[in-house]
Amino acid sequence: MSSLRITHETLYQYNRSLRFGTHRLVLRPREGHDLQVERMVLTIEPEYSIEWSRDVFGNSVATVDFRAEAAQLRIVSQVDVLRGEMPRLAERSGIAVSYPIIYDDLEATVAAAYLVSVYPEERAPVATWANNAIASATYGDAISIVSSLNQAVRQQINYNRREEKGVQSPLETLNKGTGSCRDMATLLMEACRALGIASRFSSGYLDCAASMAGRASTHAWAEVYLAGRGWTGFDPTLGEQTSRKHIAIGLSNHPRGVMPVSGRFYGSSADYWGMKVAVKFEMNEGSAAGQRNSGAF
Repeated sequence: MSSLRITHETLYQYNRSLRFGTHRLVLRPREGHDLQVERMVLTIEPEYSIEWSRDVFGNSVATVDFRAEAAQLRIVSQVDVLRGEMPRLAERSGIAVSYPIIYDDLEATVAAAYLVSVYPEERAPVATWANNAIASATYGDAISIVSSLNQAVRQQINYNRREEKGVQSPLETLNKGTGSCRDMATLLMEACRALGIASRFSSGYLDCAASMAGRASTHAWAEVYLAGRGWTGFDPTLGEQTSRKHIAIGLSNHPRGVMPVSGRFYGSSADYWGMKVAVKFEMNEGSAAGQRNSGAF
């Protein structure tokens, strides 16, 4: 296993001091057989109180209430993680998953929540696009079908790092031919659902040149539930399956459910000056001591 330090800073700036409402943070990486959180330190300004919980999707969620007004809101998450190897499907034995996928009685009720379209009015045209996209996929092979959809999004949509909030609808992304990683992940997720494959939205980090240089942002991809194989990630921005370089912090049946930072301020749009986000990866050689107004978890 290898040790990695992830520093994620979010800075909101305003033209005057104002009051902040409760904020919801989804910043703690999801732990499992492939990743372990050794230490997490949150540095938050202005003064605050915090409470942790797990949501219905199993994400660690921090609810933050602020005790003072300020002209800026700064949230820095510093996490030390241990990463293990995560073999790709092609490297495993017995990987065949037949399509259409039939979920057994123990899983069907939960899987159903990941089959409901976020954009029901677009389900039919998205299904048409998806069926065209899988024309060359291996018949009856669910992995081949999802891989074909993943490649189709990668080939047909030009990546654009949008700063605007929210996601584009699948048809908007297809019509524009461009979108952010979250737009591409939403298109893949909805295409899978239109074909009867349970899928969810994943938000997290990508180990890449930009993150090593400290100029990355968060990343998004989709995961599908393959009966007998479990949740498997596909990254349409890269056109490949996810690997150890993908670190999930939040998973949901809806893109809104895993926003890293969400909340409100009390003021007008004229009070808002701007936002900056920076994600940096470093090979970890030891943990730094906690700082004032920080909390280790």
